[in-house]
Amino acid sequence: MGAVKKAVLFVNLQKKNSSCAAKEISAELEKRGIEAVVFSFEGKPKEPPSGDWDIGFSLGGDGTVLYTARILAPLGIPILPVNLGSLGFIAEVEKSDWSCVFEKWENSQINPSRRCMLEVSVQRGTQTVMRNICLNDIVVSANRIAKLIKLDVCLDSTALGSYRCDGLIVATPTGSTAYSMAAGGPILDPEMEAVILNPICPFALSNRPLVLPSKNALAITVAQNQRSGVLLTIDGQDTFDLECNDKICIQQSPHPALLLFADKHAYYSALRTKLFWSGDTLEGLC
Repeated sequence: MGAVKKAVLFVNLQKKNSSCAAKEISAELEKRGIEAVVFSFEGKPKEPPSGDWDIGFSLGGDGTVLYTARILAPLGIPILPVNLGSLGFIAEVEKSDWSCVFEKWENSQINPSRRCMLEVSVQRGTQTVMRNICLNDIVVSANRIAKLIKLDVCLDSTALGSYRCDGLIVATPTGSTAYSMAAGGPILDPEMEAVILNPICPFALSNRPLVLPSKNALAITVAQNQRSGVLLTIDGQDTFDLECNDKICIQQSPHPALLLFADKHAYYSALRTKLFWSGDTLEGLC
């Protein structure tokens, strides 16, 4: 890779010590001759900066990484996710370790982890009324509590069936440890190219989560005569109100999120720790 000249820092001010971390990282980058631009936000971010960046830093928790990925992944810019939150399934790099990870990437000692992202659009009649991308998941649900909705689902030109449920989750492998896992979905290796189709509280117990190839396109159509409004949620952050007969089209983005970690296998260590899989029986297995 060429010399790193410009960096952008996405800083979530709702996280403790985020301002101090941003100043520390910016100062260190500038010592190395790297221009650093800080984009700070609290709550819903405003319009992000634009520029020809070589690297982006996400300073916050997993939600900050999701937002940063939606901005930088289409530009092919790698992201160093610095964890200032608590859970950190995606934001795996601790603040004390960022410099080590950065140097390894700068010296071509590590490659970015390529994470599948999804493109989503909504067709209403002959018009496309919404477009977005996601790193974690796309959720179609009733906008009122405990209301069943009916959704018709196709994989390419093959009908998968009609779902009567509280909603549907379409999750990436990265998002398999988020809402989908809480709804009983499987956990996937984060670098797989696959999607999870997971119904939320389905009326028919035979409706189970499916793991599908990400190369195939999914289409979810909102059926007629819904008793409740229907809501589309992207990465738990962006929302869009749906109408009857709206068609949600989902396909793999040609631009994966490029995340920088010191050790790609740290994901499994995080699973063991955060899901309490560790125990005496694991000693000496590897």
